[in-house]
Amino acid sequence: MTKVLILIAAAGASTRMRGSDKLLEEIEGEPLLTRTARHAVATRAPVLATIPEGNERRHGALAGTGVEVQEIDASEGMAASLRAGATEARRIGAVGLMVHLADMPEIGTGDFSSLISAFLEDPDKILRATAASGKPGHPVLFPARLFPELARLSGDRGARAILAREQQIRNLALPGTRALTDLDTPEDWAAWRQRRETS
Repeated sequence: MTKVLILIAAAGASTRMRGSDKLLEEIEGEPLLTRTARHAVATRAPVLATIPEGNERRHGALAGTGVEVQEIDASEGMAASLRAGATEARRIGAVGLMVHLADMPEIGTGDFSSLISAFLEDPDKILRATAASGKPGHPVLFPARLFPELARLSGDRGARAILAREQQIRNLALPGTRALTDLDTPEDWAAWRQRRETS
C-alpha cells in the first residue's frame, strides 16, 4: 500500500503562552492536540506525534486517538521531530512524510487528504501548502529521497535549508489563510476565537 506518514510535531515548549499549553487549548470542547490527531487519523494514513519527554498532559490528549506517540528531547528544537518522522517513515516504507505543526487549528481532514492526493501525483517532489494568496505555509510533504537527509538534521532550523535548496517545490493552495494560521500566544488565541465568533 502506498503510504504517506503524517508527522504531528507537538514537542514545542509553548514558551510564549505564559504558563499555559497552546496545544491543550480547547476548541469546541476538545484540546487542539486531540482535534489535530483526530483529523489526521481520519485520513487513514499512519500518524506519528512527537511530544516532549515526560509530558503526561500531551500524552493524555493523544490517548485513544490511534496516533503513535514518540517522546523526544525537545530542547534541541524542530530537528528532533523531523529525525523521528523520517526514521519512522523509512521504517514503514512510506513514500512521503507530511510535516504538520501542531499549533495550526484550521487544518482539517480534508486539507490533509487533499495534500496527500496531490503529493502522490508526483511523489518525488516536495509539496507545500500555501494560503489562497500563494504565500507558503504548512503542512509540507517531503519525498522519500529526502528521508536520509531529514534523519541527519540538528538544531532548531528544521528543514529550511532543504526547502531553500530544492528547485522544484510544488504548491497546493488551501482556502483562506489556514495554511498560515498558527497560535502562539494568549492574544493569538483570543483574536482567533473572536474571528470565529464573528464569522
